[in-house]
Amino acid sequence: MPLLTFDLIQGRSEAEVRTLLDAAHRAVLTAFGVPERDRYQIVHENKAYQMVFQDTGLGFSRTDNLVMVRVYTSPRSEAQKSCFMAELARELRESCGVQGHDLMISFIINSKGDWSFAHGEAQYLTGAL
Repeated sequence: MPLLTFDLIQGRSEAEVRTLLDAAHRAVLTAFGVPERDRYQIVHENKAYQMVFQDTGLGFSRTDNLVMVRVYTSPRSEAQKSCFMAELARELRESCGVQGHDLMISFIINSKGDWSFAHGEAQYLTGAL
């Protein structure tokens, strides 16, 4: 049940965005072992001047191909998070041409009781999931 949000600099085609989302979902399936239809993704497109992502002193430059991904999820092991980061980087490089210096990932951890998938019901707490 991870929810992924993506911040991109506007200009990608619908097909390019769909390819990016499909690649990210493959990384989720590999790293977290969730069911195929456990797919929740939101894309925000921004003007270039609205996104400032420097290198934190690591010595690289970013391009307009930048992808910022936030992963909202229940707690995951360090191994799962590392696997996801590596898989996402590989998938985006191979499928979308996004280079590693243009990918930033952040995990936002919450509990299963923080989710309602429909009807204002906490399905994890009620036993529906």
